[in-house]
Amino acid sequence: MKFRTRRTMLYIPGNNPGMLQLADIFGADAVLFDLEDSVAPNEKDAARDLIANMIRFREYENIEITVRINPIDTPYFDRDVKEIIASGNLDAIRLPKANSAKDVKALEKLINKYEEEFKIEPGSIKIHPMIETAIGVIQSYEIASSSDRIDAITIGGQDLTANMGVSKTKEGKEILWARSQVVMSAKAANVDVIDTIFADINDEEGLIEETRLIKSLGFTGKAVINPRQIKPIHAVFAPSKDEVEWAFEVIDAYEKALKEGRGVIAVRGKMIDPPVRKRAQRIAGMAYLMEQE
Repeated sequence: MKFRTRRTMLYIPGNNPGMLQLADIFGADAVLFDLEDSVAPNEKDAARDLIANMIRFREYENIEITVRINPIDTPYFDRDVKEIIASGNLDAIRLPKANSAKDVKALEKLINKYEEEFKIEPGSIKIHPMIETAIGVIQSYEIASSSDRIDAITIGGQDLTANMGVSKTKEGKEILWARSQVVMSAKAANVDVIDTIFADINDEEGLIEETRLIKSLGFTGKAVINPRQIKPIHAVFAPSKDEVEWAFEVIDAYEKALKEGRGVIAVRGKMIDPPVRKRAQRIAGMAYLMEQE
């Protein structure tokens, strides 16, 4: 079984050649090359060229490559999409400030066009909408289910709180409802859901506490802004010994039942259906991944 996890997605500014070059050595599950907030307007063209060339010529190993482009209502949008796709070897495009399914469709149309133009496998480039406004939160299910290219959505806490007219606190109570809503939308659409950053890179205890919270809400991973945040997050997402044992019991029981032609499966006195089996497979995959680290 091929297993991909997004426990951590490391932001790397598009105008930082050193970090772009070393993107796959930090231990994150995915890297997010940024053309938006971390790049000043007068540096966006140079950053776009730098990212495109890195993707084209640098062979990144065992890591998902995503680029956050500039929003749809900016003059950089179309060129970002075209030049990043032309570079090849791209896994996904993150769409910031996705407010509606219409925004996703506009990006999807461009991706379709440039995949064909640059002879890239149709459908291979995924879309990760970023929910950063109140209207985006309200419409998050419509956004999450608007394209077959979407396999993850994410919430942006800094812009969301600004849109709400409040300050983002360490406790994050002001976005608890929004987080829950975005998680539910992702689960209903059957896609991954990535949490916002934890801004204080020196507060490991706070990072761990917040990661425990978002894991309990159903998030599948968290954005990070510093490599030091990766290991603590991975540790929180690591399954317990009992969870791993249960997962392998479920997988073994399910495979045995299929061979015997049985439709009813029970483990530890509880019925096992396909969603439970899927959760067991995810835990087993996570356990294997932890062994490799």
